Amino acid sequence: MSHLYYAKPARLTPTIQRIGRVESLFSATGVVVRHGGNRAYYSVSTDHVQMPPIESFRDPESYYATLAHETTHATKHPTRLDRDFGRKRWGDEGYAMEELVAELGAAFLSADLELTPEPRAEHASYIESWLNVLKADSRAILTAASHAQRAADFLHGLQTPAEAEAAA
Repeated sequence: MSHLYYAKPARLTPTIQRIGRVESLFSATGVVVRHGGNRAYYSVSTDHVQMPPIESFRDPESYYATLAHETTHATKHPTRLDRDFGRKRWGDEGYAMEELVAELGAAFLSADLELTPEPRAEHASYIESWLNVLKADSRAILTAASHAQRAADFLHGLQTPAEAEAAA
């Protein structure tokens, strides 16, 4: 009878195949990625990216786009690019600017890796804060894009030449 209570649950989604060349880029960054839970985020205090299991995503592209977003956040760490927009609280201008950088960085990395992810649900919630930043500073998009490109270049630069060639 105990087998009725301890049986493994059936997998809800098929196993999603990882993409080797993309895995190579993210593993070369040295950013610690932990899997579990239902939220994706970067923790600057513990310097790690938290990701839901890959099977939680619709497809590999969605997983990797989210990982790219969070890994772009990780470049703000003082041991990397030491980026700080003066965030004081969730939703303020510093927060919105960092989110814009992370989203642009994810877009740049996705393009470099030839991924075509679908827009994520949280994009709608970010748009209002992005608009506020863009209204307050007409050059904010250029600043964000510059920081995002610097982050993408930094992450690519962590690959050895052999890893970069194999990924191409």
